[in-house]
Amino acid sequence: MFVDHLQLADFRSYPRVDVGLAAGVSIFVGANGQGKTNLVEAIEYLSTLSSHRVSTEVPLVRAGTERAVIRARVQAGADDLRQLQLELEITPGKANRAKLNRSPLPRAREILGVLRTVVFSPDDLAIVKGDPAERRRFIDELVVARWPRMAGIRADYDRVLRQRNTLLKSLNGRGGGAPRQDAASTLDVWDDHCATVGAQLLAARLDTLAELMPYVSLAYADIAPTNNRATAAYKTSVPLEDESELVSISSTDVSRVGPHAPSVEPGASSVERAETADASARSTPARHDRAGLTDLLRSAMQQRRSEEIQR
Repeated sequence: MFVDHLQLADFRSYPRVDVGLAAGVSIFVGANGQGKTNLVEAIEYLSTLSSHRVSTEVPLVRAGTERAVIRARVQAGADDLRQLQLELEITPGKANRAKLNRSPLPRAREILGVLRTVVFSPDDLAIVKGDPAERRRFIDELVVARWPRMAGIRADYDRVLRQRNTLLKSLNGRGGGAPRQDAASTLDVWDDHCATVGAQLLAARLDTLAELMPYVSLAYADIAPTNNRATAAYKTSVPLEDESELVSISSTDVSRVGPHAPSVEPGASSVERAETADASARSTPARHDRAGLTDLLRSAMQQRRSEEIQR
């Protein structure tokens, strides 16, 4: 799959631009500030509905205009004549609109998964050197790339968490007004909803991290053959029953990854490894017990809310 034509209208610095592309490597050459990264960012946003450069949509729209439009023609494969037309209209402060093959989609996020991309940038150093929030964001982006429907789960979790925290502040008098009489019972509902969607997101994070580590280990071994231990673990205040399974995996002990991990030949190329990983991502079912995680999250939230209200 590759993009063979990109069209932008009022995106970043471009009033309008049409760029023809082809399979293989494309290199944008120009002076600083001419908008080379803007082209890459546009393709990234069409693929993920997010940007590695900014956290809001306002900078994506050219100054003095109300909306930006990204259009791309995607070839399904090098030997496949099937084409897909993708279009995304970005309007800050309003719901974005998306089209697939010129047909409007009910929600913009339904375009996720049609075009798959991987972005490497200097900002990726924040994954290692930055705050834990950067690593959660990275894992969440991988989760959405693997299972596009998780974009809705992630959005629901953020929304429910904000609502719950606002209600919690009103109960301890920090909300700026008198607590509602039904606030305590309403909080139980938000706890249940937050635990349900939070467990789905947590399970996806754990599964993705467990399946990612063998490839991290293999890649790290290529650049550090003598000191080749790459490790990662998911740390949470919730007492996970299977936390022992999340201990870091060494590149010298890849056999520990378990039966769900895809087999990769030692001499496989990076492209072959990526294809194997992608096939595994589509076929491997979730291994963590969502019901158990839901109960753990619900109990933890109820305990902490009691502590928060008593402060």
